[in-house]
Amino acid sequence: MDGTIAMLPNEAALAAHAMAEPAAFVAIYDHYFPRVYNYVRYRVREADAADDIASQVFERALVNIGRYQSERAPFAVWLFAIARNAVNDHLRAQWRHRRLSLEALHDQPSSDPQPEEIAACNERRSRLLSAVAHLSERERDILGLKFGAGLTNRNIGELAGLSESNVGVIVYRAVRRLRTELSTTE
Repeated sequence: MDGTIAMLPNEAALAAHAMAEPAAFVAIYDHYFPRVYNYVRYRVREADAADDIASQVFERALVNIGRYQSERAPFAVWLFAIARNAVNDHLRAQWRHRRLSLEALHDQPSSDPQPEEIAACNERRSRLLSAVAHLSERERDILGLKFGAGLTNRNIGELAGLSESNVGVIVYRAVRRLRTELSTTE
């Protein structure tokens, strides 16, 4: 992944067409679904919840496509703002009800039947989740947008209200902190 989002040809025209004809939204959905889903899955971790949130994102986008203004931001930024808000809504609801322990990820089945590899994978996952848990919510959000959704620093900056260089610094420092933390736990 090169960190850029491939734009649809005539994206603004396609969004305008989708305003008038909802069936035209299929091309937008097909193009952006994998990246939106990856971003949501990166932030949420539970596959069922990620499925629900990703479908909510596209439902909200379709319902609100009339509000999209191409002169304000690229369509991808508008769509990922919806995704980010949907994830934050979900996380707030989870926080109010009950927080799922990061330890629950250990119970996920692996496609590899070798017990030694499963144990090693679980250990790496545990160390990574522990290291990620030490990052701030803002750092986790920006890393999710960068690596889960594949947005550029410029797009993340537009979405988060930060400069492009500030996003780069946050990503660099967060990754450096993860590397340091992971190297000390080995």
